[in-house]
Amino acid sequence: MSSLLHRLSSPATTSIRRWVMGAFPRGESGIDYDHPQGDPGWFGPDSATWQVHSEFPGMLAGGLCALMLQTLHPLALAGVYDHSNFRDDLVGRLRRTTAFVAGTSYAASGEVEALVAKVKRIHAQVRGQTPDGQSYSADDPALLTWVHVTEAYGFLQGYRRYCRDVPQAFVDQYYNEYRRVAEALGATQVPASEAEVIAYFAAQRSQLRFDARSREVLSVLSGIRLPVPMAGLSRELFLGAGAALLPDWAEAMLERTPLQRMQAAASARMLAGMAPLFRRALTEGSTQRAYARMGLTMEQHR
Repeated sequence: MSSLLHRLSSPATTSIRRWVMGAFPRGESGIDYDHPQGDPGWFGPDSATWQVHSEFPGMLAGGLCALMLQTLHPLALAGVYDHSNFRDDLVGRLRRTTAFVAGTSYAASGEVEALVAKVKRIHAQVRGQTPDGQSYSADDPALLTWVHVTEAYGFLQGYRRYCRDVPQAFVDQYYNEYRRVAEALGATQVPASEAEVIAYFAAQRSQLRFDARSREVLSVLSGIRLPVPMAGLSRELFLGAGAALLPDWAEAMLERTPLQRMQAAASARMLAGMAPLFRRALTEGSTQRAYARMGLTMEQHR
């Protein structure tokens, strides 16, 4: 039966592999996932982090959900708005973020430490003022916590919604583990469980707003064109699936219409159905290389 399933799904998985490699080419980050042998990095094969971050559909949809949430924090948004070229190279920005997440998740310890140090140097140069005179800096511990929590929330929700059911203990394990990266970057008071994440979002809501800058960034995001076949359909699928992960309060703040919510729900159903194909298609990435570095295969830890 598995052989028949492989033959039937082969055309689809080949197309998916080509799509992912076109959008996120392998080998361009310079990160070494293969050495030294036996080094588990910061998480290792028994971690929830390795499991959650291994699923491409959940990670991409979750990352887009995080970007939508991040547009609601005026100070966090200001650093991106004033200091990045997101208007001209949003794809490049997504690729760099993807490389950092993959590297800190799966590379050996020395590589992870170098990645964190590099990002800290970049953050130290990003500072300024919002139009209403509030000062911001990318190395502000509170802003680092906000960015981390939105990402961890998005990745975890993407995994749960589109990839695999998990028990509550696994959810809390993931939040507790993955905060290590945020804390290494300088974040403080990082939530360590789902209950703490929910409480954190509730505490942050008085600082959030949906303004002209938020709308501009979302407009750029909604027009992103990945260098892949059927770019428009791909964009709508993943943006919709990302929006479907938003908390209710964020959907309200982002002024999402009933039609947008209906479209997001349809995208979510479609991506959930496609997730097994992505799993069969992507067999040579950073996750598999990390397991091989440990002398293991992914199948041994499923």
